[in-house]
Amino acid sequence: MRMKYTISLVFIVALVIIEKENNIISRVSDKLTPKQTPQTPLQPSNSAPASALGLLKLNDSSFTTLSKLDPVFTLMKRRLENYTEQRSVYVMGSAGNRKHILLLATTRTGSSFVGEFFNQQGENMFYLFEPLWHVERSLTLEGGGTNATAAARAYREVLQGLFLCDFTPLESFIDPLPVDHVTSALFRRESSSSLCEESVCSPFVKKVFERYHCRTRKCGPLNLTMASESCQQKEHRAIKSVRVRQLETLRPLAEDPRLDIKFIQLVRDPRAVLASRMVAFSAKYNNWKKWAVDGDVPVDDDEVRKLKGNCDNIRMSAEVGLRQPSWLRRRYMLVRYEDIARFPMRKAAEMYKFTGIPFTPQVKDWVLKNTQASNEASGVYSTQKNSSEQVEKWRFSIPYKLAQVVQRVCGPTMKLFGYRFVNSEAMLTDKSISLIEEKIFIQNF
Repeated sequence: MRMKYTISLVFIVALVIIEKENNIISRVSDKLTPKQTPQTPLQPSNSAPASALGLLKLNDSSFTTLSKLDPVFTLMKRRLENYTEQRSVYVMGSAGNRKHILLLATTRTGSSFVGEFFNQQGENMFYLFEPLWHVERSLTLEGGGTNATAAARAYREVLQGLFLCDFTPLESFIDPLPVDHVTSALFRRESSSSLCEESVCSPFVKKVFERYHCRTRKCGPLNLTMASESCQQKEHRAIKSVRVRQLETLRPLAEDPRLDIKFIQLVRDPRAVLASRMVAFSAKYNNWKKWAVDGDVPVDDDEVRKLKGNCDNIRMSAEVGLRQPSWLRRRYMLVRYEDIARFPMRKAAEMYKFTGIPFTPQVKDWVLKNTQASNEASGVYSTQKNSSEQVEKWRFSIPYKLAQVVQRVCGPTMKLFGYRFVNSEAMLTDKSISLIEEKIFIQNF
């Protein structure tokens, strides 16, 4: 009789342990279970074992022999093994060596050029160029701008889906909506070589107009299911975006166990950015052009406040990254465009080392070829640059009075990134005086 009660007590303790571990497995599994989407259908799974709580209702007479306990302890062993396996996946984040790279920037910082460092990596990389363009366009309010909170959440959810090769979240923002996951309206499709590969190239359709059609081969409208399948076959995934305002809003991506994400923040001298935008987005910068000619710049003008807001967002994101909180440790890299322009091969190698992806000969050849471009090839939107010349070019196109305004409202940002102030027009245009301090940011590799 005493032996019977001892066995029962041991069994109950074992079942309590099973249930505790089962709860942990359940919480982990909730994070690991993929959502059912047209691109990522759920895989069939085996039926779960009977609940341990149900087994607790059995009475002592059920355990008259030790042999009857064998299946139960086998079940406990299997549950614990499953828990260990699931927990390992949870801690490691993602299976294998797959990397997810997010290049964060603002417009006119050279992000298209730097994005090509990853677009040219080869068959192992799935690269997307500005997919959040659709989200921003969809969420833009009538008076311009977006609701920051709603936009941040939408950006994060779309990025998460794309890093997992699920285009469904993005589809809801594409206008017109894709039909059967097929669209001819994806922004700058031709800038993502992954979307123009043979495996993603559907038959050409004569009467369908696609503004951003592939240039390397004649393809029909983009089939997002085929794109998803191609993405899943790639070892690494990279996305370039100029639309995320605050790095902090992307924290859930860094904590997603399915992703091994690396953030690269690209920055540029705000004076150079303004000078470039006045050329590239001429119609939107009429006020600045008027101020450059006619008189003083009103510091309380909406355009000036917008410039300050942009600088503050960039600085605050960088401060978070450089502070290296636990969720960003070894996941954040700050790069100045000026350093890339002066030392393109070295900086490209550093970025690849940081991401843990091989720096292939194909990328090296592209960098060498495209950092020594002729003046004719170095257009406003070109990814071919005579890099060393680009660093100084802006100093001869922006009036000193506008440079002063930028220094006034973006001063803290310029100091953080190591950009020197000018105190006269002569200093601004004197190429013998460098406006770039030699500065080393955190090294995560």
